[in-house]
Amino acid sequence: MPLPAARPRALDSPLLPKVFRWMSRCHVWAYRRSGGRVGYHWRVGAALRKPAPTLLLDHRGRRSGRVFTTPLIFLRDGADVVVVASQGGRPEHPQWYRNLLSSPDTTVQIKGELVPVRARTADAAERDALWPLLLDLYADFGTYQSWTSREIPVMILEPR
Repeated sequence: MPLPAARPRALDSPLLPKVFRWMSRCHVWAYRRSGGRVGYHWRVGAALRKPAPTLLLDHRGRRSGRVFTTPLIFLRDGADVVVVASQGGRPEHPQWYRNLLSSPDTTVQIKGELVPVRARTADAAERDALWPLLLDLYADFGTYQSWTSREIPVMILEPR
């Protein structure tokens, strides 16, 4: 499938995943050590004026079996937590999303609280209902969707 014309060329740089990984590790380190006092509010891009809440998602590597942690913007939907597999509009799904498909039982940390969850991909009706709320939370999700030909998955994390 051809990529959208408005897509920034730098998005395909082989350095970008390395930068994402390094920034994520720093974010996780600060969030964990401060119990979420540092790193809970995302203040980049569309969140500069309207900070978005973040959590730490643990996920088990589907090949390595190692546990990884990824900071993500999230939305509360009743008891559920909703996250978006945008990967900044890159053409492939993020590793954490693929890992959750293979091992959906995991935990998230929201501020100082660890919550056991089971992950599932929102169906079409759920995604249609949640997408406007997610755009209101963080408008850049819409930009990311315009940069990729894949439909960006929405994940629902249900408490266990």
